[in-house]
Amino acid sequence: MRTDANVDAGTAGVTLDRTAPSRRGWVHFLRHYLEMLVAMVAGMLLLGPVVGVLLDAVGLGFSRTERPGLAGLEMAFTMSVGMGAWMRVRGHGWAGILEMSAAMFVPAVALLPLLWLGAVGAGAAMALLHVAMLPLMLVAMLRRRAEYSAPHAGHRHGARTGRR
Repeated sequence: MRTDANVDAGTAGVTLDRTAPSRRGWVHFLRHYLEMLVAMVAGMLLLGPVVGVLLDAVGLGFSRTERPGLAGLEMAFTMSVGMGAWMRVRGHGWAGILEMSAAMFVPAVALLPLLWLGAVGAGAAMALLHVAMLPLMLVAMLRRRAEYSAPHAGHRHGARTGRR
């Protein structure tokens, strides 16, 4: 059942079905999740060194082992850029991209006080950061379950409608 009342804010022109996805829908959902993971890793591996070189070039370079909080924020940024770019290619709107990016940044910011207080070390913080991102991504995706359970060709928003 699709109605205009099921439209999320920030996804103008998109009618999202709030009914439970079929088994096939869950396959699409899982594929979307795995694509996000691959895009995040690609962003981190490809953009991380570039960001490091750029920061060094302008005199803002830092040691990732001595500044794990900054390293976590940099990693959240590069993962978000990779994932966001892939989401746009696949036709997702900005609201969904921002929610998925928040899933990267929320744990990075939340861990900063623990690092500053010495409650966790650099290695533990990075492990916690990675572990926290995955379920937060899942929560963001479940919030838009109908969108992520549809085949990519079914997306009628974001890049596919010409909206920028």
